[in-house]
Amino acid sequence: MSTPAPLPVPTPAPESANTSPSAAGSGPTAAELLDFVRRVAADAEIVASLPLDPEGRTWIQLEGPGGSEAWLIGWPPGTGTGWHDHADSIGAFITAAGTLKELSLAARLPTDGWKTLELTEGIDRSRELATGQGRAFGRHHVHEVLNESVTEHAVSVHAYHPPLPRIRRYSRSGDLLRLEQVERPEDWR
Repeated sequence: MSTPAPLPVPTPAPESANTSPSAAGSGPTAAELLDFVRRVAADAEIVASLPLDPEGRTWIQLEGPGGSEAWLIGWPPGTGTGWHDHADSIGAFITAAGTLKELSLAARLPTDGWKTLELTEGIDRSRELATGQGRAFGRHHVHEVLNESVTEHAVSVHAYHPPLPRIRRYSRSGDLLRLEQVERPEDWR
């Protein structure tokens, strides 16, 4: 799907303590990104602007705060991302409609120089994120996001800072995690 021009997203009033700028030049914090995705998810007009496709995910790029990258994403029933991370970017996402499931690893992985890792017991995490629920995450957060519904679309809002320099994609077989591919922005835009 080709990406249209980013949708403008209303900015909050300056008196809002939750959206105060970060230290000069450092960009938004994970908490500020989470606040942003919450505001966007609560805007029914923006959420309704996303065309939904029964065959595959759809997306619209949004204007994120403080130079961040943001997306509104539609998830048909039974779709998911596969295991991946966002490299050096922090991020946040929230479910704006439907329910998503996030599987993640509660361990920081080496950033480079490996192809296969054996994961230790007890690092798997799973959370269900119904409409209005979301989370923030730090750099190198490895996860998979799924719409497990067999009948309902889900919609989510995502924001990353700095804008995604790359996404690393993994395959998983039991306790083995294998780096399969590194994507750059030109691969998904």
